[in-house]
Amino acid sequence: GQPVLVENRPGANGLVATQAVATGEADGHAIFFGTTGNLAVNPVLYPAMPVDVLRDFAPLSHVASLAFVMVVNPDVPARSLAEFIALAKTQPGRLNFASSGNGGLPHLSGELLNAAAGIQTVHVPYRGSAPAFADVIAGQCQFMFDALAIAQPHIASGRVRALAVTGPTRLAALPDVPVAKDTVPGFEVTNWYGMSLRAGTPAPIIARLHAEVAAALAVPDVAERAAGLGLDLIGSTPAAFAAFQRAEIERWGAVVRGANITAT
Repeated sequence: GQPVLVENRPGANGLVATQAVATGEADGHAIFFGTTGNLAVNPVLYPAMPVDVLRDFAPLSHVASLAFVMVVNPDVPARSLAEFIALAKTQPGRLNFASSGNGGLPHLSGELLNAAAGIQTVHVPYRGSAPAFADVIAGQCQFMFDALAIAQPHIASGRVRALAVTGPTRLAALPDVPVAKDTVPGFEVTNWYGMSLRAGTPAPIIARLHAEVAAALAVPDVAERAAGLGLDLIGSTPAAFAAFQRAEIERWGAVVRGANITAT
């Protein structure tokens, strides 16, 4: 029953928006709609960031998750993830993977694959998904990870080939593309979306807002729209989201430290 204003505040890999809510009033009128990057990767990528997402936010709900698709240039002589890994092991340091930016989840997906599969591929960061795809299509880089909505047109046109999806199950839009973790145990990546409030927001307000989020996610039109984007709707409780977020910070922190990734 209230008007809702969506205010995009870009800058500093999401830190501008994060800080705007974290330093605001704890009255429930400002909701931070964040991603894995904002709420799990930035805390380890920026050790001196002015916001502590565990201290300064009150988790509201894990709203949805989005699996990535691993795609390769069509000239790569691998028709499956297993064949790609075998190829990479014969050419350590010679296969490049593109990403939409340093420290983002597409970048971390490649580093996680390196660690989980025991291969050595080289990261090449770009300023966004479009130039990254352009160089994979051109053969300057051999593979990359990104969201279905971005990758699908290139897959459909044959300009790239999909080898695997990174979520827990196959995607309805790509039923013939296998799940990566079936080949590489433990390799699972989802870019998740969550809502948080300013720490100190009264419990009754948190409960009311969570009920509204859950009700919204149950609307058939919302579910249909989400499915078309490759999203899995979740709507977890605040407590469950808090536990999930802590686990994700630990998980991606290990990847960042293991690959010696910095924010620059």
